[in-house]
Amino acid sequence: MDSSKLSVPVVILFLASVVPLISCDTVAPLCCFSRIFSFGDSNTDSGNNCLVNSACGANRLPYGETYFHKPSGRNSDGRIIVDFIAQAYGIPFQPPSKGGSTAEYFKDGANFAVAASQALNNSAFKKLTNMNPWNTDSLSTQLQSLKNLLPTISQGSSVSAVMASSLFVVGEIGGVDYIIGLANKKPMDEIRSWVPSVVDAIISALNDLISLGATTLIVPGNYMFGCSPWFLLIYQSNNTADYDNFGCIKSVNELSAYHNTMLMEELAKLRLLHPLINIVYADYYGAQSQLYLNAQTLGFAAPLYACCGVAGQPYNMSLRIGCGSSGSQVCPDPSKYVSWDGDHLTEAASHQIANGILYGPYSFPPFLQTAQTAKQELGSGVRQYLK
Repeated sequence: MDSSKLSVPVVILFLASVVPLISCDTVAPLCCFSRIFSFGDSNTDSGNNCLVNSACGANRLPYGETYFHKPSGRNSDGRIIVDFIAQAYGIPFQPPSKGGSTAEYFKDGANFAVAASQALNNSAFKKLTNMNPWNTDSLSTQLQSLKNLLPTISQGSSVSAVMASSLFVVGEIGGVDYIIGLANKKPMDEIRSWVPSVVDAIISALNDLISLGATTLIVPGNYMFGCSPWFLLIYQSNNTADYDNFGCIKSVNELSAYHNTMLMEELAKLRLLHPLINIVYADYYGAQSQLYLNAQTLGFAAPLYACCGVAGQPYNMSLRIGCGSSGSQVCPDPSKYVSWDGDHLTEAASHQIANGILYGPYSFPPFLQTAQTAKQELGSGVRQYLK
């Protein structure tokens, strides 16, 4: 396939069937990892940004109101996708990496994600885009943080054994690289030209993790950013041709789909190089599409509106007044919304997407198959350093 000619979001077509979604809260845990390490941006951050940024919006209510009943540093009303993945594997939520330094603190793994992080490192991003990054914690910086912590985490065992018994969730990452360009109204063709470099940065990080001993990696694709109220507002148009069938910004979703297709192609090559490594593509885009395609059935009465925003504004969204700020309001039932604050998902939406990739058709190879393979490999000591 020639990815450069992709003009439609084929990721939706990649796994388009609808299956009943199973609650992560009501099924037996998958097996069989000791901990989870996750990397990414604000969609995965469990508190790192708020630990270093006093202006972090997620450190005040109504953030966290649904599940934690207090701010948790997550950019949501409750749990995020990586939390549901942890629950499915019977592992406690991963603490933000910037919040501790002891082996006990990291016994269940660590979340290295930081809001506004790019896949490209800072110098590469500036050289490629001629713009400044929004954050210094790029994917390579997060990976270095893991390397720095491994001697502490692996006390009493080898680094290879720790890596082999851990699950790695690498993303969602890469979206911010494009969002900075989109926010600055860079030409879409120019932003599309960045995709190979962004995908290469993700593949480079995966190779680093594999070289350290990682054996199971979950690699999410980008979301349907064109359905975000934030983008719906800044790209608002009177031209119906600018919107797709869901009412989302077509060009932005096509950019996400282009990234995802190229990422899938590179992951396929990586599997050929590392046939004994479990590399799972998590199709966030495809799973999210079902929230709009089946909004009524799934209970999403306002799928394109922000739950926490400014009532009376288009999409309940204001670029000047953020969620939790004076002048903002929160909806009475976040479970009826896909978007929490105009830029991030509600817990209800994250739950549905997580179910779609954990138990539904939106991962390749399927999560359940990956869990069984990991159990067989770890149980039989197929890895030389575990014999």
